[in-house]
Amino acid sequence: MTEPIPPIAQLVPHAGRMVLLDRVLAIADESIHCELVIHPDSLFCEAGRVGAWIGIEYMAQAIAAFAGWHVRAHGEPVKPGFLLGTRRYRCHRAWFLAGDVLAIEATRVLQAPSGLAAFECRISVGGALCAEATLSVYQPESVQDLLSLDKV
Repeated sequence: MTEPIPPIAQLVPHAGRMVLLDRVLAIADESIHCELVIHPDSLFCEAGRVGAWIGIEYMAQAIAAFAGWHVRAHGEPVKPGFLLGTRRYRCHRAWFLAGDVLAIEATRVLQAPSGLAAFECRISVGGALCAEATLSVYQPESVQDLLSLDKV
């Protein structure tokens, strides 16, 4: 039996309004499918629209939820990761509008033992592709060790 998917806030290392996605629809060994409804009071929504460039953060949070799901499956706590870069972010529209239901998909295409990974990501509304990119991310074994100045 498959374990139920917990609320998105339990899968990402964000809190409060910075949890931008609404829920995980499906998750597998190499991919995740999330959903977000744009509301007039959604973070980054101004005049009933969110700039499509915010799609990069939606994609990054889908990847964070993917990582959170997998570490929780091994009994480990959710931990932060870092967005290193974005390749070929292509927007096919300038805005996400209030009322839009965004489907955010991320598929892992590379995973190095060091914690470096790459994901192909897509955002669609009503089945129409709105944005796509390849995101490079890094999740260190210990963020504290990474940020420690006494290792310099």
